[in-house]
Amino acid sequence: MHDVDSRFLTRNGLAARQLAVLLLNHAPDSRLPRVRDFAEELGCGNGTVQAALQLLEEAGAIATTARGHLGTFLVHSDRAVLWRLSGLGTLLAAMPLPYSRRYEGLATGLRGAFEQAGAPFAVTFMRGAGARTAALLDGKVDLVVLSRFAADQLVAEHPVELVADLGPATYVGAHGMLVRHGVDLEAPGLRVAVDHASEDLRMLVERVFAGRRDIEWREVSYMQLRDLFARHEVDATVWNLDEAQDRLGIGVDVLPLGDEVTQELALRNSSAAVIGRKDGKEGKDGTKALGAVRDALDLSVVTRMQSEVLRGERTPSY
Repeated sequence: MHDVDSRFLTRNGLAARQLAVLLLNHAPDSRLPRVRDFAEELGCGNGTVQAALQLLEEAGAIATTARGHLGTFLVHSDRAVLWRLSGLGTLLAAMPLPYSRRYEGLATGLRGAFEQAGAPFAVTFMRGAGARTAALLDGKVDLVVLSRFAADQLVAEHPVELVADLGPATYVGAHGMLVRHGVDLEAPGLRVAVDHASEDLRMLVERVFAGRRDIEWREVSYMQLRDLFARHEVDATVWNLDEAQDRLGIGVDVLPLGDEVTQELALRNSSAAVIGRKDGKEGKDGTKALGAVRDALDLSVVTRMQSEVLRGERTPSY
């Protein structure tokens, strides 16, 4: 294996690394493009492509067979080896802070699904969908996890694309209205907390209190809510109940949101979405690799692992 690795530093080896990226897009038992087609795409000669294919076979990344006039077929591919040889490195995903068991389960499931698809995967945690998206657009991360509602807005406004939608209750279980005990919600001058770092929660709280001109808005961090409620500095807000659990004092009541709000917005706010840049990891090769990983992702692995974490049957691992 050491000899094969050293040969990946040669001209043929460079072609093999580029070819490894292309082969991530091919399923086993599929017909491969002709050697001259690969050569044209890689900008090299036919002999270089043939040598590159041989290197990949010797490394255990692929196995091919010739079927006469039908062409050459990919019998087997080891996606993990192809990814390693391609030099694309680890896919880095930005997620919300792991305050809730649901987020921990989501991180665990995503790692499992990506690694099963042959792509090394790591997680970094950032508070606020805006901060995570800025990191994506700046090339600091490859993927971002956020609600489907926020994802739809970002896809419409920026050069990003939807990689996966994991379905209802994968991002949050439910939202609720938090009200300081004894507060009259109809009283004028109600002090309502809003954190503009969270687009989802800002939109929900403004929808809940729409039409109320007597509201006194308080710009806060949701991380400060417990202390703000305890000091009677805010009266109400809307929050993700997964995060609110065990994080608020005894003087805070949790009320359901109105039916109109929950019915219209619950699905897109509760569904976890994964987005990536349209240009993928640096350059053309990354676009194809990310596309190949997306095609190979088994989203049922994510939801199954997340459910196991929520039920206490699996220890979070991310």
